Amino acid sequence: MGLEVEVIGTAAIPAAEVERLAALAAASAGVEDGHLAVEFVGSDRIRDLNREFRGKDEPTDVLSFPVDEDGEAYGARELGDVVISPEHTADLREAVVHGVLHLTGMDHETDDGEMLALQREILSW
Repeated sequence: MGLEVEVIGTAAIPAAEVERLAALAAASAGVEDGHLAVEFVGSDRIRDLNREFRGKDEPTDVLSFPVDEDGEAYGARELGDVVISPEHTADLREAVVHGVLHLTGMDHETDDGEMLALQREILSW
């Protein structure tokens, strides 16, 4: 089956690189099948999403919206969406990996450093 990565919008890195990084991040977290989207948006859109879903009325770099957190339901697993604001992101590659790791269920705010360690390892490859 494999992982399907949909890239929406434009950024300073090629869509093929976004797809490669997303696949590496997902596979490193044990997810090799499913679908996810990575969308690049402007400052206003990321601010609106951050306000609506996190209660923070300010732009941010990356947001993740997981869907099928518990695995397959019917057909391919829908991992969710990663939304990135290039103008608020120092490293787009890091933002892609970070967002996808969140879609796989990892959370650097509640783990003992595993997610950020895996993120550093993936980015070193």
